[in-house]
Amino acid sequence: MATAGKVIKCKAAVAWGPNKPLVIEQIEVAPPQANEVRVKIVATSVCHSDLYYLLEAKHEGGFPLVLGHEAAGIVESVGPGVTEFQPGDKVIPLFLSQCRQCRFCKNPKTNHCENSVSLIPQDGLVIPQSRFTCKGQVLMQFASTSTFSEYTVVKDIALAKIDPSAPLDKVCLLGCGVCTGYGAAVNTAKVEPGSTCAVFGLGAVGLAAVMGCKSAGAKRIIAVDINPEKFEKAKVFGATDFVNPKDHDKPINQVLSDMTNGGVDYSVECTGNVAVMRSALESCVKGWGVSVIVGWTDMNDVAARPIQLISGRTWKGSLFGGFKGKDGVPQMVKAYLDKKVMVDEFITHNMALDQVNDAIELMKHGKCIRTVLNVSPQ
Repeated sequence: MATAGKVIKCKAAVAWGPNKPLVIEQIEVAPPQANEVRVKIVATSVCHSDLYYLLEAKHEGGFPLVLGHEAAGIVESVGPGVTEFQPGDKVIPLFLSQCRQCRFCKNPKTNHCENSVSLIPQDGLVIPQSRFTCKGQVLMQFASTSTFSEYTVVKDIALAKIDPSAPLDKVCLLGCGVCTGYGAAVNTAKVEPGSTCAVFGLGAVGLAAVMGCKSAGAKRIIAVDINPEKFEKAKVFGATDFVNPKDHDKPINQVLSDMTNGGVDYSVECTGNVAVMRSALESCVKGWGVSVIVGWTDMNDVAARPIQLISGRTWKGSLFGGFKGKDGVPQMVKAYLDKKVMVDEFITHNMALDQVNDAIELMKHGKCIRTVLNVSPQ
């Protein structure tokens, strides 16, 4: 493309500090360096992890930065050493990379990668060099993706090439939320046909977990949330029952145990609330119940009584649904194109990048499932 090798000036939503509205600024995006790819972002959605970092994460010196990590776009140019991608390819950035070389990438038991960057930076971690500047200041790149921008630069190990027929304003959701919930049920919990499941929290990730449980053949899927308005949506994805903890005098784990003759076979926690994490574990049947923690938090410790595990329950965690990004994301895109997984049904709002603060408010107050920001034309 004509812009290859040149600095691109474009629009981005910049977070100048915590708990402040994002500001639409003109930024400069440098050309990709060795093993990097510059991507024109076509569509990005607002994920709760973006809000978490903006509103709650206690990372000193973590601003200014460009948020966003759930997106899809088109390769604009590639840096030296890049052979997997070429200009014009449709791609999805990956907050969890897959280098295919480290011990984690070579192990089929995990989707971690030694060369990945933490989604939520911690003090003391080395922050990768950014290709963004604005008003003479370097802007940090969130999760090495930063998709609230018309252009971004990512490592080639943090990018998945997808089917050229895929609608980018839909499959952008597969960059995080849908894969995270769906995979937690299918890949991590390994839900079995005929089983009984409970999903705690009915945001996008929880609804995707419901969809994963149904896809795996669960016969009963109990959706748990304190917002009764969410059940109708949960039914679309396969929920058979709805339980609102506020409607009961006894603990939710006891309610579920009474409903299921001793507890569910599988539970998936998608709230990020440590008390709910414990309830999800205790909702599982003793002997073989499996509970998966998906909801993101680094703010509190979570504890449970050892007897819950000694009696045979398994407690697991799941990041990005257990998907190895370069392999799993294109497969999920194909499954969507083959109508085997739902994606469109998660999208409740479409907005322009300039409306990013409106999208954040919708999510903050639980008024949306996913809002897609249309950044650039396909």
